[in-house]
Amino acid sequence: MNSPKQPAVYILASKRNGTLYTGVTSDLVKRTWQHKNDLADGFTRKYSVHMLVYYELADEMCAAIAREKQIKGGSRARKLALIESMNPGWRDLYDDILG
Repeated sequence: MNSPKQPAVYILASKRNGTLYTGVTSDLVKRTWQHKNDLADGFTRKYSVHMLVYYELADEMCAAIAREKQIKGGSRARKLALIESMNPGWRDLYDDILG
């Protein structure tokens, strides 16, 4: 299944209020799957950060990258508030994006 490129910024968590990772991608389903299956070397594999708890879609990659920088530049409290605003139950949203 080939999905069209759709820029997105996303936040993964190890658990509710756990370790967070913010990233950007052009294929959210594929990238989340890679994180979940420890195919992405580095931080997310080392700290078992596998739950998709927040995402935003963007029209262009440059907008997604700018938003990623904005989120990464914010405090942890702001990231938690962002997650809570979209996903107060801290559900893993991966199944939702498989659509």
